[in-house]
Amino acid sequence: MWLFGRGSSGFSFSNTAEEVTNGIDATGLTAIIPGAASGMGAEAARVLALRGAHVIIADRNVTAGRAVKEDIIKESHNAKVDVMELDLSSKASVRKFADEFKSSGLSLNILINNAGIATNFKLSQDNIELVFATNHLGHFLLTNLLLDTMKNTARKSNIEGRIINVASGLHWLSSYGEGIRFDNINEQITRRHILWSYAQSKLANILHANELARRLKESEVHITANSLHPGTIVTPIYQHTPNTGGINNMLCRVTSGCQRH
Repeated sequence: MWLFGRGSSGFSFSNTAEEVTNGIDATGLTAIIPGAASGMGAEAARVLALRGAHVIIADRNVTAGRAVKEDIIKESHNAKVDVMELDLSSKASVRKFADEFKSSGLSLNILINNAGIATNFKLSQDNIELVFATNHLGHFLLTNLLLDTMKNTARKSNIEGRIINVASGLHWLSSYGEGIRFDNINEQITRRHILWSYAQSKLANILHANELARRLKESEVHITANSLHPGTIVTPIYQHTPNTGGINNMLCRVTSGCQRH
């Protein structure tokens, strides 16, 4: 059964990021990972740095980001890791981050749109529902602002760039089964329906990756765009979602393949 077996890659839910990347040399590559101060983003940052990539931890919590950086350097003394402030719920913060990164003159090979929240109804600084603003709009804007840098890097290095949207298998729950409610993004959702707003943002991540992949292929740009479901991983994102933590703990016991970050 595919749920518990190995996919076409030869790997399964039980494999670690280190096992999957074993033998890969990422020296000379630069990766930006929003939301890398904890959870899956921190693990992705650790393993990419371990493989030689220059990793940019982009997070609103720079203190936590610096702690992750210190842990990575303790493990890999030659690791290249920087921390930059980025609040994906704020368009101004996203634009500032992109401007600062581009002014650094660094190349950009990998963008992992990883950051995400699931929380009670709030509005962002830009008066947009916070979950949708953070999980989709922030990543969408960031990708657009950095796309030319990625294109230039791919052209000069002849190394295929990667844009990865961390989505979720929960996308099918989006907005009461009606898809994305573009005309009512700011609907006040009760705690009971937090997962629906989260699912709506994850569906947007998938649609974004699909359309971006189509345009990049059509333009013959040497960059791929994909979305992924990371599987069952217990991270702090579930602290505000009812029952989900219990469901994940059950799945972890059944599959023995869950990881905690």
